[in-house]
Amino acid sequence: QVQLVESGGGLVQPDGSLRLSCAASASIFRISLMGWYRQAPGKQRELVADISRGGSTNYADSVKGRFTISRDDAKNTMYLEMTSLKPEDTAVYYCNAQGDYRLGYRSYWGQGTQVAVSS
Repeated sequence: QVQLVESGGGLVQPDGSLRLSCAASASIFRISLMGWYRQAPGKQRELVADISRGGSTNYADSVKGRFTISRDDAKNTMYLEMTSLKPEDTAVYYCNAQGDYRLGYRSYWGQGTQVAVSS
């Protein structure tokens, strides 16, 4: 089992920055892929960015050049550095982890953290 806890959300003005963290309860060496998703009111949950165990990253077109995903395996933590925030980035942001064969290829989710971009 892996528990994920997000933190770092809040209210920020347009063009501001926030850093989200996702702390895992177990070693993320058993996690093949970690990612950030978001869900705005009335919309489906969408992928924001993900990062593989090897460090390969993938971003949604809407956040390329503004968001940076990273992971610190020693701290069992993943981060999302968000800059140049826009009102359309307002959403609940969720952390996801895809376990490898040692975790039965299970998918784990955090409880979410709210990000609001408004003046």
